[in-house]
Amino acid sequence: MHLVVPTAVRPLVIIVDDDPAVRSSLAFSLELEGFQVDACESGEALLLRNLPDAHACLVIDERLPGISGLQALAQLRGRKVNLPALLITSNPKPATRAAAAAAGVPIVEKPLLCDALSGSIRAALAGI
Repeated sequence: MHLVVPTAVRPLVIIVDDDPAVRSSLAFSLELEGFQVDACESGEALLLRNLPDAHACLVIDERLPGISGLQALAQLRGRKVNLPALLITSNPKPATRAAAAAAGVPIVEKPLLCDALSGSIRAALAGI
């Protein structure tokens, strides 16, 4: 008789970035950190996704073609999608910082050094 041991659910990270090299490198490094990863190239593509209700975190670039990361997140929140989210951007302006704070979304600044992103994802998933 075999004992079936349930495997832990690996959290899903959904990366939204228009740069294919960034998407690929983030996916690679986050998979090494133990996350499942899905990626898309725009806010519009994210809005077309069937997103899970839990065990997932959105990592959204602010500067996207079409709608911005914050605009995409606002539309998701309007649809009652309440997954934790992080905004990634370089040199955020005060208005971006204020909008992210108002939306309750932490900013992780590019370049993404060491474990800044994975640590932030873990904190977001833990509700910290």
